[in-house]
Formats: sequence, structure tokens, C-alpha cells
Amino acid sequence: MNSNQPLPWQQDGETLLLRVFVQPRASRNQFCGIHEGELKLRLTSPPVDGAANECCREFLAKQLKVPKSAVTLIAGDSSRHKRLRITGATTQQIEQLIPPD
Repeated sequence: MNSNQPLPWQQDGETLLLRVFVQPRASRNQFCGIHEGELKLRLTSPPVDGAANECCREFLAKQLKVPKSAVTLIAGDSSRHKRLRITGATTQQIEQLIPPD
């Protein structure tokens, strides 16, 4: 990871706070690295009726091996820029999922 960029996550006890940038309508769900201080995610769902938010929650829960109910959208409901709270996840888990620069 590029040490010049701020990390888009922070640990708060047993909770991971995460800033993400979502690119909807991608060919597959994937992590794309850190972009301008946010974790960039490509998601297959369209940004319609909360589908991208739901897909984002499901994808992160599956990748971090936590229940979907542990992933809460705290900001950015109708934006590509989102903030999430993930209970039971760690910074080490998320760091292992990020592709190298």
C-alpha cells in the first residue's frame, strides 16, 4: 500500500469504520485498492432502489467473514461515497483483501 495516502479504515474496539467509493454496474464484485482516501469497490448491482448498498453490505460481509447484519451503512445512502461500520472485523482482515499497488 502507498504510505502517502490516508488509510480508509480505522479500528474502534471490535468495530471497523470504513470509507468506500462504490462503482456500480461492474462486471464482477471486487476490491480495487485505495483511491483518494477511500477503499474502491466495484459492484455488479445498479445504483437503483438501494441495490448497490445491499450488494456492498453483502460483499463486505462475505469477504470479512462476518454476518451481513454486522455491516451497517452509516453515511452515503444515495452517494458513491459511503461510510460503513463493521462489527467483528479488524484492520488486518481488510488489509489482506486489498490488491497491491
